[in-house]
Amino acid sequence: MQLQRILARRHVVALAFGAMVGWSWVLLTGLWIGRAGSLGAVLAFAVAGIAMVLIALTYAELAAAMPQTGGEHVYTARAFGPGLSFLCTWALLFGYVSVVAFEVVALPYALSALVPAIDVGRLWQVGEWPVYASHVAIGIVCALALTAVNARGIASAARLQGLATLLIVAAGLVLCAGAAGQGGRANLEPLFADGVAGVLGVVVMVPLMFVGFDVIPQAAEEIDLPPVRIGALVVVSVVCAVTWYAGIVLAVGWVLDAPARAAEALPTAAAASRAWGDQRAGILLIGGGIAGIVTTWNAFLVGASRLVHVMAEDGQLPRWLAGEAADDGRAPRRALWAICLLSCLAPWFGRPALVWLVDAGSVGVIIAYAVVALAFLRLRRCEPDMPRPYRVRHGLWVGRAAFALAVAIGLLYLPWSPSALRWPQEWLVCLAWSVLGAALYLRGRRRALERGR
Repeated sequence: MQLQRILARRHVVALAFGAMVGWSWVLLTGLWIGRAGSLGAVLAFAVAGIAMVLIALTYAELAAAMPQTGGEHVYTARAFGPGLSFLCTWALLFGYVSVVAFEVVALPYALSALVPAIDVGRLWQVGEWPVYASHVAIGIVCALALTAVNARGIASAARLQGLATLLIVAAGLVLCAGAAGQGGRANLEPLFADGVAGVLGVVVMVPLMFVGFDVIPQAAEEIDLPPVRIGALVVVSVVCAVTWYAGIVLAVGWVLDAPARAAEALPTAAAASRAWGDQRAGILLIGGGIAGIVTTWNAFLVGASRLVHVMAEDGQLPRWLAGEAADDGRAPRRALWAICLLSCLAPWFGRPALVWLVDAGSVGVIIAYAVVALAFLRLRRCEPDMPRPYRVRHGLWVGRAAFALAVAIGLLYLPWSPSALRWPQEWLVCLAWSVLGAALYLRGRRRALERGR
């Protein structure tokens, strides 16, 4: 399929930055500060940000050297062949589809913070949380609408991404501008809470906030920039996200003291309202958070659909998912609608699905990061003369560090860790995806052998 090469620099930055800045900066800032302290939370983002920059550097070199749709699928196939490539791509697709499904559930709950009256038509209860028919309907209708936007082509998705990202930035600037004239250093206390343990408690959560820079390689063939610029923008997007989260943490800590932060369900919105003395500022912040849901949803829909398409073209998924290229070559439409239909299952499980999806899907992303780091190292050794427009300095050390950090993050999800996956829900989600992947891989291999005969 021939895709349009139309994404400019601003589109690429909006795609990656919007993927990394979702709803959490509105919802979780108070939790981060409460767990680590104001400066402790900033330190946690800096430490985790350095780790993500190292991982992003491996992506930057590979994306510039092989600017092809599918990103990780291409790199790992070249380094290791189809087996490990399938493992990496299937794991990453799990993460992407989980995020898309997460947003189908998250959007109605975010809207209910503005309009509580939408909580109507109670269907049943999952755990402690009721499932409302209105939430299911809103999630599914929005999923269909956003998929339709993407089906029109990357230009349509990029315009939506740009507008929503501008709203996020505007909301953040309103908060920071208000904080400059309100609050004080005393509100930042405690600067550090619970010492090293508090900082590490936030570090565990932070990598999940930066998943999204890896969307850039998925759309590489649609980016109208020299390969070296594509590589650089991967790193730039991570730095922008680190700066954003650190700035929001400091602004909220500057305006709200510890008791006020603990008392608020949405401390970032409350900080904006207090900074400006006007509830409308808080409403704007919630609007920025909803825009973050849209940008994350949109970006991962772009990334997931490209992964499905290249896997189907390679025979690793049913070939009908690739379909015939559209006349204008603008979007992998069958892949988009398949992801949409799968994600529409999530709202029927209600609010608990938010936790299940983000935790289980994160495991897939971390597996992909580790395999990409190994591919980076192998290609450095086996293909030293491969053109690398964006060549990382001290590449072997960067690759080893990226792999070690990905493994370290992955260990946090195992049973002995405080942040381990929950049994049975999250482990069963991972198991189901793994079994489905194994079945599809064996099916693809069998068909490849039959064709070889």
